[in-house]
Amino acid sequence: MTAFAADWANLLLRWAHLVAGIAWIGTSFYFIALDLSLRRRHDAPEGLTGTAWEVHGGGFYRVEKYAVAPPALPEHLTWFRWEAYLTWLTGFALLVVQFYLDASTWLIDPGVMPLTAWPAVIISVGSLAAGWVVYTVLCRSRVGANAVVLAGAVFVLCVAATWGYTQVFSARAALVHAGVLIGTIMAFNVFMVIIPNQKKVVAALLAGEAPDPALGEVAKQRSLHNTYLTLPVLLLMVSGHYPMLTGHPHAWLLVALIIVGGACARHFLVHVEVGRPFASVAWTLPVVAVALAIAVILTAPVTMTAPTSGDSNAALSVSDVEVLGITDAHCVSCHAQAPTHPAFKVAPKNVVLETTDDLRRYAVLVDLHTVRTRTMPLGNPTGMTDEERARLGAWLAAQSR
Repeated sequence: MTAFAADWANLLLRWAHLVAGIAWIGTSFYFIALDLSLRRRHDAPEGLTGTAWEVHGGGFYRVEKYAVAPPALPEHLTWFRWEAYLTWLTGFALLVVQFYLDASTWLIDPGVMPLTAWPAVIISVGSLAAGWVVYTVLCRSRVGANAVVLAGAVFVLCVAATWGYTQVFSARAALVHAGVLIGTIMAFNVFMVIIPNQKKVVAALLAGEAPDPALGEVAKQRSLHNTYLTLPVLLLMVSGHYPMLTGHPHAWLLVALIIVGGACARHFLVHVEVGRPFASVAWTLPVVAVALAIAVILTAPVTMTAPTSGDSNAALSVSDVEVLGITDAHCVSCHAQAPTHPAFKVAPKNVVLETTDDLRRYAVLVDLHTVRTRTMPLGNPTGMTDEERARLGAWLAAQSR
């Protein structure tokens, strides 16, 4: 696929992924909020667990929920499923276009694990399938009988998977894969559990039988997991744009903080939205604040200096010729007026690094991506060394004096 075609495929798939994701998240948020806003009625007919009055767009709505199903199947029944399916399908297609078709650039980092394209892709797909299997086993085991213990087990699964990804893939791909794994669990919850259980309830009604209440309980469990994982997965899916996250040596710990903070933020929002007392959910705010504070502290910039080799002034004596030699070897194939790298038709973000003036203009970005977080060059195919990064950083630091 040419760079031009890849860019258009990436753009259109990303757009479709965002649209489908917004629709899925919207329905997920709405139904969890609706469930929490239900109020019991003293005159409620048998099987009705609650009623909610809502106002939106100038109209009033009355919504009722049955514990399992109504006595008779209504003539018109609206299903909510394609939002989840399309979100996963477009997301996986984007993973293929972005990471699989150009694995050497985006997916693989020889400095992490020397892989070729096909083994890397197989590991990627296999890990997603394995993650779903482990999650399903946890939910169906004795662990799944306790909501708190199960939540802890799923948390450990996500963090452990993230650590594993950082040992295999490039920094950017590792955190994106953590998000893809969580997104896969969420989408397959809908495809493999929630919708099939709903279909079984409908089939029982059509057959004149009483549906199994356990079907609704299991579907509700998976739906709750989905809503609490939503905010963390959103941040993980955009993490590739923030090298302070992807380039961190302990990225798995940052993911742990993202999951805890995001889940607590979701808990606060959904309960406050339905009118629960602020005091009952106020505990989540300090947790979010502490998680965010720790993440900020962990990602604080670290000053780097070039190796001195016994010369205390070596860090200050990097010449223009030397620094251009470093960038010519490791940066200019992508960041040029006419890139020679097959993955790029134009320089990424229009950042050109062919002259010392270019380096001064984009000094902050070069220092962040190449020196401090080591996320550039993508996949490090040119084998840029730590010494080269340090000397590039020393030259950049000297320009600001």
